[in-house]
Amino acid sequence: MRIEEVRRHVTTPLTSPAFAPVVPRFTDREYLNIVYRTDADALRAVVPEPFTIDEPLVRFEVMKMGDVSGYGPYTESGQAIPVSLDGEQGEYLHAMYLDNFPATASGREVGAYPKTIGAPELYVDHGVLIGSLDYGTLRVATATMGYKHHELDRREAEAQITVPTFMLKTIPGYDGSPRVQELVRTEITDITVKWAYTGPARLQLFQHVLAPLADLPVLEVVSASHILADLTLGGVKPVYDYLEGRAS
Repeated sequence: MRIEEVRRHVTTPLTSPAFAPVVPRFTDREYLNIVYRTDADALRAVVPEPFTIDEPLVRFEVMKMGDVSGYGPYTESGQAIPVSLDGEQGEYLHAMYLDNFPATASGREVGAYPKTIGAPELYVDHGVLIGSLDYGTLRVATATMGYKHHELDRREAEAQITVPTFMLKTIPGYDGSPRVQELVRTEITDITVKWAYTGPARLQLFQHVLAPLADLPVLEVVSASHILADLTLGGVKPVYDYLEGRAS
């Protein structure tokens, strides 16, 4: 394989890449979002500077991907934290757990999504929407919400899931020190909200050493939403370089 051919590849193995070189389009992406109040000190311990925190809130999410170009259907779960950076409100993605390896690899390599393997589920059981996350054989999160109790304004639903998203990208060098270490920003584009609901909700988090969602404990459930939408993820842009100690 010639050098110029190698340069055209974005991932390895060269002859069977870990993910397809496509910009994924999400069709029928179903969200369960639960915003909860947590311990302020615990939150400050995991949110990196230069972000600032206005309120000690966390959004727990389970997303069931009905169809995704390049990856097919899969489910994802994680925690996002409302933050501010240079006066802009957004969310810092703290941790994400998926049941699809190509989507995990692509999210980490092409973007900066903090993705790892997990076993999330989203389904309806006796009039209750259930969102759960297992790590291996152990349950680490269970969310419940009344199924389609109250319709949510679609503009409000769109605003919930299109806030700017910030992530930390760290790539180690061969000596073990960071070769790349920067904050990046992205946002959802080309969105169509098909329906949206709100209702009563509960969230339980369970202690696990490799999936420490419970380190941000649930003190109070603030809001919940159940949303179905088609959308595209925008590209990432660096906004702060830790190695240079300045904005990008």
